[in-house]
Amino acid sequence: MFTASGKDRNMEYQAKYITEDIKLSCYQDKFFKSDIIFDQHMLVWFLSGETKIVRTGGTQIFQKGDIFLIPRNQLATIINYPKDGFPHKTVVMHLTTGWLRNFYSKLDVRPAAIDSPGIRHYAHHPLLESCLSSLLPYFDMTSLPPDLANLKITEAVTILRSIDSTIDNILANFEEPGKIDLVDYMEKNFMFNMPLEKFSYLTGRSLTTFKRDFKKVFSSTPQRWLTRKRLELAHYQFAEKKMKPIDVCYEVGFENLSHFSFAFKKHFGYAPSELLAGKG
Repeated sequence: MFTASGKDRNMEYQAKYITEDIKLSCYQDKFFKSDIIFDQHMLVWFLSGETKIVRTGGTQIFQKGDIFLIPRNQLATIINYPKDGFPHKTVVMHLTTGWLRNFYSKLDVRPAAIDSPGIRHYAHHPLLESCLSSLLPYFDMTSLPPDLANLKITEAVTILRSIDSTIDNILANFEEPGKIDLVDYMEKNFMFNMPLEKFSYLTGRSLTTFKRDFKKVFSSTPQRWLTRKRLELAHYQFAEKKMKPIDVCYEVGFENLSHFSFAFKKHFGYAPSELLAGKG
């Protein structure tokens, strides 16, 4: 068992691990934001704080006591907040492809295809909560029982399969993304600030093919198109929803508020504050 620490966006971050796949994660400061594609499924249990997850289908908010599963290969913007004087603190269990392949190799399971699996929310489910809460004492121990992580992940997946009749369609599906419609995918996911390599992978293309196809269908480079689309979405959020610049900035795919404000004014000719004041 080991501990890691660091800083993100002026935030103190600490993590304790039982193994690489089971950790206790803690953010102390104001917030942490990241645009993420999850390479593995993640089972998360909230101890304190709040998380806003922005996906193509909408925004979800999770708080203390919530348990949810985030499927792999899903683009999302994650914004973590402390709340009520407590840090953002979670127990996270990675359900890796390698582990799941081994688990399902012993079972006769034929998963049905799911186009875009959403986040599975299990609220305060007593069986899952009991499984995950039993991990807490181990994070402060220097010597751990052999095979503990494997046993606890097995317990968690067994519980998931008993309470969610369709979970095998997610966990037992090991297919990689195939070539899909580029226009439809990018129109739905442009707000996620991902490297072009990730977009190309998720649309089933090499980076070279992605850039070539993109130029053909959009008559623009990916970066120029992405910037324009994000600024247009930001304008809509200001004009129609009266959202705060700091919230809009991070939800439309920008990483820095000053850069966002500069780009917005350069594109539209007026600042976000002017638009919100009715001057745009």
